Amino acid sequence: MRVLVVEDEKPLAAGLREGLEAEGFAVDVAHDGVDGLWMAREYAYDAIVLDIMLPGLNGYKVCAALREEGIWTPVLILTAKEGEWDEAEGLDVGADDYVTKPFSSVVLMARLRALLRRGAQRRPAVLRAGPLRLDPATRRVWRDERDGEAEIACTAREVALLEFLLRHAGEVVSKREILEHVWDADFEGDPNIIEVYVRRLRAKVGREAIETIRGAGYRLVAGDG
Repeated sequence: MRVLVVEDEKPLAAGLREGLEAEGFAVDVAHDGVDGLWMAREYAYDAIVLDIMLPGLNGYKVCAALREEGIWTPVLILTAKEGEWDEAEGLDVGADDYVTKPFSSVVLMARLRALLRRGAQRRPAVLRAGPLRLDPATRRVWRDERDGEAEIACTAREVALLEFLLRHAGEVVSKREILEHVWDADFEGDPNIIEVYVRRLRAKVGREAIETIRGAGYRLVAGDG
């Protein structure tokens, strides 16, 4: 297994390399975000250990750039910051897991092995289907138009429904699945509420974007992209 470590603190980077090599990994090291991004683009790694506070480009931007380019190598972020917002930001830009400094090498190795078992899976930070684009982190929606892209104002529930459809683009999803994931499994209201929200979404994103599959549910047309 080949791992890229992107860490600007050289003693820590050396310690990570030594520990990983002792576990049988082949390890490359970069000390800034620019070099780390270049190496992640140029070489095939099984995982990336990525610090957040880096010179050149911070870890958030490195991870976001990789995901934007369709590079799905598992990313474990390291952060000296504390607080759930920093951890959430890393996950929102496409990282797979995080460890807060100071960390236990035993825990880091265990988390890294867990990522390697799962392997590279497509986890886009921004969801796309045809002309539609949705950023789950900011809850913003755009549609490509002839003269550029237009942002679409959506309510929180409309965004949740569109996100669920985008995550299953090209697949038929039933009303029951929509209720369970966009509302909740204990929803006791009128299930026709789904039709109301689908109608609202069609008015905003285009009627052709969401197909009704009679007797089965709905399907978001995947399109290109």
